[in-house]
Amino acid sequence: MADQAIPGQNALALRGLTKKFEDFTAVDNIDLDVRPGELMALLGPSGCGKTTTLRMVAGLEKPTAGEIRFGDRTFFSRAEAIEVPVNKRNVGMVFQSYALWPHMTVYENVAYPLTLRHVAKAEIRTRVHDVLSLMNLQTSSAKTIPQLSGGQQQRVALARALVYRPSLMLFDEPFSNLDAHLRMQMRLELKLLRRKVAMTGVFVTHDQVEALSVADCIAIMNAGKVEQVGSPREVYLKPRTKFVRDFLGRVVSLHGRIERRDGRALVCLGDGRTKLECATSIGGVGDLVELSIRPENAVIHPADRALPPNTVTAKIEELLFTGDQFEARIGIAGESVLIELPANREWREGDGLAIELPIETLSLWPSDPAGARHD
Repeated sequence: MADQAIPGQNALALRGLTKKFEDFTAVDNIDLDVRPGELMALLGPSGCGKTTTLRMVAGLEKPTAGEIRFGDRTFFSRAEAIEVPVNKRNVGMVFQSYALWPHMTVYENVAYPLTLRHVAKAEIRTRVHDVLSLMNLQTSSAKTIPQLSGGQQQRVALARALVYRPSLMLFDEPFSNLDAHLRMQMRLELKLLRRKVAMTGVFVTHDQVEALSVADCIAIMNAGKVEQVGSPREVYLKPRTKFVRDFLGRVVSLHGRIERRDGRALVCLGDGRTKLECATSIGGVGDLVELSIRPENAVIHPADRALPPNTVTAKIEELLFTGDQFEARIGIAGESVLIELPANREWREGDGLAIELPIETLSLWPSDPAGARHD
């Protein structure tokens, strides 16, 4: 089945795609490309337009403007007056709610799309057997949906979407109803499934870890627009906007003024004494800036030993023990920021420490006009 379930020989292209609900623009003139065999995550906060985009691709929402093409097929074009109905797009969709029939068995749920398509009974038996084996559900085929765990129900929903061999897979926050442990398990199972089945797809989520771990490419959306598209490592390590930087994970930011430029920027922080170097071309001498770093790139040192370059001294103001680490609010150069401290040693409020901020991991941003901070 792995060689025929989802061919993935085509690619999805969105051009100028727009959706308005009266005076509200949910999706604002976006362009996106999904390459053959690629799983793209649409990531963003609630109301950013990601689910509306997915529903337009599926044919469940009619765009206000733009085009949706899949390979050499046009699903929708306002200019060409083309609108292919849902049942003609050969798209598989896995919903947040699973949308399974509770009175049917697992076998009957998975067979249902093939029954609707009037596939021969012998072919239905073969296809359902193959996909249930693929999803490790063969021993559950006679069970009804209420007899299954949440993870098993999600696998049934996946099996039902795969059984009729769609050209394009769409996932609408499929793991959001699962607990944290099951979400992690399903992320791994989806990763393993993609090794067996060629899959071109779009995956909608508001969960950053989910997007970073399952997708080949991430499109980060905000207020109906696409802020950045790139690989998981690219968007995480090289964000192009503050929104992308802050939405994708924790960030520690310190504020200061550029004092010198010589390829690198020397930034004097708010206390007027602490200075840090940053390898960046942004800004000129005298500009107010933010220095930002992912917390995992900061190196914690005891304050009573010789310190490497680009190290700041700090004092622990508040501590929260969370089991595997401490969450700490610390004071640096007149500012308070949040960092994580390892749980393998004792920390106390009032302790001094030193934090190395490696030059190559620092990024420089124009300071917010209102002085807003992104701790």
